[in-house]
Amino acid sequence: MRGPVRVVVSNTGDDGWALSLRDGATLLADTAPAPEAFPARLLVLLHDRWQAAPDAALTLLPCELVSRNGAVLGDLVVALARSWRCPDAFIDWLLSHVVWANSLVDRIVAQALEPVGAVAEPYALWAVQAQPRLQLPCRHPALIVTDDLARHERLKLFLLNLGHTMLAELWRVFDRAPDMTVRQAMEDPALRQPLEDTWQHEVLPVLAALGQIDEALVYLDGLRDRLLNPFLEHRLADIAQNHASKKARRLLPVVELARRHVPALAQPRLRAALRTS
Repeated sequence: MRGPVRVVVSNTGDDGWALSLRDGATLLADTAPAPEAFPARLLVLLHDRWQAAPDAALTLLPCELVSRNGAVLGDLVVALARSWRCPDAFIDWLLSHVVWANSLVDRIVAQALEPVGAVAEPYALWAVQAQPRLQLPCRHPALIVTDDLARHERLKLFLLNLGHTMLAELWRVFDRAPDMTVRQAMEDPALRQPLEDTWQHEVLPVLAALGQIDEALVYLDGLRDRLLNPFLEHRLADIAQNHASKKARRLLPVVELARRHVPALAQPRLRAALRTS
């Protein structure tokens, strides 16, 4: 971080932003061990960067599936800096100098490769919300800068991520094979049809009310092919990890939006899934 780094990209797990009680302000000392939690590690790195190059431009690009992830991560790091009683000048630098960019990655990653890498689908989208002083790590056809990141977020969260989580819910309810994959679930009518009904009758009306029905239908048509990709061994057991928290993030927002925009819409499948543990 003391060198010419201008962009920092993060992509932690579902609980990657959780704090650790063992991390404290003493970690800012030069001889201190590395913090345990990612936000604390990031704070230590940023403090070091501030001391070494306070005028150098810096953009943070979190890829975690959190709405307004850049703003949320920025608030988390600033709150941690205040709790550690960091200098006011450093906190002002975090607030005014660092660009905390909101972004969304849409790509299915099925499994890890050792020692490094992953098996991923050909489809890819990295959407980044436009803002002043934003710096990008590269240029690529799949990397877009947009003024309306929420439209991309809704398509991915309410169709792909909700679809994955509903398949995991149905896999649990029907007690299917432990090693069942997404493709196998999509080829099983007992699991596929409830998912299709959920998309059609409980999700698409919400997207229609938000003015996104045409792009949602195009996205969903391509999504079916993505979920049926024969080269992805995407296990439902992996998707079902942290299942309750995923349901809260992926299903509940659709129900809340329906309550505001389509109050007469019945969503029995989504509501039933949210009631189970």
